[in-house]
Amino acid sequence: MPAPIRFGLFLPQGDVPAATLRATAQAAERLGFHSLWVYDHLYDYPSPEQPEVLECLSLLGVLAGWTERIRLGSLVLCDGYRNPALTAKMAATLDVLSDGRLEFGYGAGWHEAETRGYGYDFPSPATRIARMEEGVAIIKALWQGGPATLDGAHHRIRAARCLPRPLQAPHPPITIGGGGEKLLLRAVARHADIWNYFPIPLPQYEHKRAVLHAHCAALG
Repeated sequence: MPAPIRFGLFLPQGDVPAATLRATAQAAERLGFHSLWVYDHLYDYPSPEQPEVLECLSLLGVLAGWTERIRLGSLVLCDGYRNPALTAKMAATLDVLSDGRLEFGYGAGWHEAETRGYGYDFPSPATRIARMEEGVAIIKALWQGGPATLDGAHHRIRAARCLPRPLQAPHPPITIGGGGEKLLLRAVARHADIWNYFPIPLPQYEHKRAVLHAHCAALG
């Protein structure tokens, strides 16, 4: 039996009153949408004409208080913007306070201008993906409660704890976004429950889906 099609709603994050966001979120819940989603950008997204952007995790926390049932997701949190151990703690808190409604999206990051503008490094795609994979490993380990230790090339933790743990077991669903065929889609196959990719022509999507399936098969 095929997986069900579920509809989520992307919320605006720039130059919009809080009252409008609240009304939109509550209307989406009332109308039966599966989920609300926000992106993790800092400014000039989706274009330089929109310099105002509400921060992702702060907004998700407010949305959790404004709603009761609809699921809440990030498409996708950038590994390079936050220490992954802190991200794990914030996400666990959000899952607990929302009664287990978090959809956890994670990615390697691509917006060079805002990344460098905020003083973060912007290494090569291969390095960003490797760093993201270490971040996912840390987040998953901490979501078990800890103590957890990981000594990676990019991230490290020492006997760290994350209590309370997320309500969802074994953890909130993990979505990884991106389309690089050699490294990124292999990371999706290794770590993610869900794949997110920006809309492209159907033949290109079908090709990338086939590449993803091949990585999944290779990794078992």
